[in-house]
Amino acid sequence: MLGGVDGARKSVKRTLLGALPIKEQPAWRVMYNATGCSVVELVAAVVGGERQLEIAHALVGKYKSLPGLARANCAELSTLVGIGERTAARLHASLELGRRLTGSIEEPNCLIQSPEDMAAYLIPRMQDLEQEQLVVVLLNTRNRIMGEPITVYQGSLNASMVRIAEILRPAVRVNAAAIIVAHNHPSADPTPSPEDVTVTQAIFRSGKMLDIDVLDHLIIGRNRFTSMKAKGLGFD
Repeated sequence: MLGGVDGARKSVKRTLLGALPIKEQPAWRVMYNATGCSVVELVAAVVGGERQLEIAHALVGKYKSLPGLARANCAELSTLVGIGERTAARLHASLELGRRLTGSIEEPNCLIQSPEDMAAYLIPRMQDLEQEQLVVVLLNTRNRIMGEPITVYQGSLNASMVRIAEILRPAVRVNAAAIIVAHNHPSADPTPSPEDVTVTQAIFRSGKMLDIDVLDHLIIGRNRFTSMKAKGLGFD
């Protein structure tokens, strides 16, 4: 849940910024003691303007958690009272930077040497998704990531509905040496289902026919993952 402000600061919910002493204003507090700031104060510093604390409180109340706020897109945020397109973009950018920082691998074009490397890269991106998504990560000949993960499917992973060609097409298009496939379980439990095994087997076999090395299929849960390759499921 989003952290609340302490009792001394709850009274400033509807106070204009100019009415606060300079050392009580969010920007000053972030500058000199960011770790001691409440989430409301951090959001207010990003929002800016005279009504920043009121708007920050409203955002905290509406979205309940940082993952909830991070899932709101710019179009949705910009419709809220006091938030225009530029403020929405700043909020979205700050939350995206925080999301990328939570992974041990922070940027694309990084080296993948194990399922743990790939999981560290994908868990921050996928563990809070409300719907199941299947993504493809492209790798070059040195096992370095080529760009951001590509979402190729959204919805329950039903083997009869997933088109394997759509999963492999990005690799064919850019001549990637290998791919890693991943999808999330919104239930937070990364235990593979029979459908997961069937889809993995189809992807692996089709990759061999096209000379695309399918290195793994990861299932992402809440701070957990399952490597289908390590479990020997679908890779035969």
